[in-house]
Amino acid sequence: MARRALITGITGQDGSYLAEHLLAQGYEVWGLVRGQANPRVSNVRELLRDVRLVRGDLLDQGSLISAVEKVHPDEVYNLGAISFVPMSWEQAELTAEVTGMGVLRMLEAIRVCSGISSSRTADRSGQIRFYQASSSEMFGQVRETPQNERTPFHPRSPYGVAKAYGHFLTQNYRESYGMFAVSGILFNHESPRRGAEFVTRKVSLGVARIRLGLAGELRLGNLEARRDWGYAGDYVRAMHLMLQADAPEDYVIGTGRTHSVRELVEAAFTAAGLNWEDYVVADQSLHRPAEVDLLCADPKKARANLGWDPGVSFEELVAMMVEADTRLLAAGPDPAQATSWP
Repeated sequence: MARRALITGITGQDGSYLAEHLLAQGYEVWGLVRGQANPRVSNVRELLRDVRLVRGDLLDQGSLISAVEKVHPDEVYNLGAISFVPMSWEQAELTAEVTGMGVLRMLEAIRVCSGISSSRTADRSGQIRFYQASSSEMFGQVRETPQNERTPFHPRSPYGVAKAYGHFLTQNYRESYGMFAVSGILFNHESPRRGAEFVTRKVSLGVARIRLGLAGELRLGNLEARRDWGYAGDYVRAMHLMLQADAPEDYVIGTGRTHSVRELVEAAFTAAGLNWEDYVVADQSLHRPAEVDLLCADPKKARANLGWDPGVSFEELVAMMVEADTRLLAAGPDPAQATSWP
């Protein structure tokens, strides 16, 4: 009988790549979707036709219990979140409820449906295995570089704070109830399916518009911020590997290399055969209230214990995104307003 996986955030970048990966592994995949109309559900139905959908909301405990009872999953991947960092400043309370408290509600749904009592059990056989999508934004104002599983957190946004809450809660349920619950501390990972509001996609879309003669400039904020950028399709493999391990442990997932926004821009314009300095305008109004200047992963543990390594380089990733957005814009509507995946 095929193993069953339940994915929250199925309509997002990571949810779609994870669903594809699990389907290829022979899983029966279920995606959690809210009752309200979500335009991205059509993406799932078109791109991921073998994924089954179940109603549920990270804001509603009862709906999560009902979803888990209906699906009877072997594995739950909690990828649902208010994930755009600048938005977390504007909607701090909603970010706390979805990105933070949503983790508690899902863990409780798993605990209740699994019949796990308040006493800790060491027997994890037959348990639902839980993956929490933690984030490098939890490190924030970093105390050491690169960052590993023991690096202290100092989040610099409501999003980072909410992710830290979910991370520690996952650890708490693992230690208190003996649940197979793990967190993947993923560094920035991108793809042609990244939301248009994120800087990497903003750059690839901007370059594609300029390349096609649809725009004459690209306005960006802090060009010196550095990130460890990788390919989302590589990172979902790490999520799956964490839940196949013999023991539940948390892992940092990243490439171990950083690049500035300036380098991102240069690579994107180079992929399009253009000089970035002719088109980019630095805009102070686009800076964050509290900036995170440098994030760099130390993925040694994942490499040693899981055998995981990224397969797509930074340059390959950027070129992939520029080419995908060029094709998308040449074919039809501007994806900054559209909801389709390229």
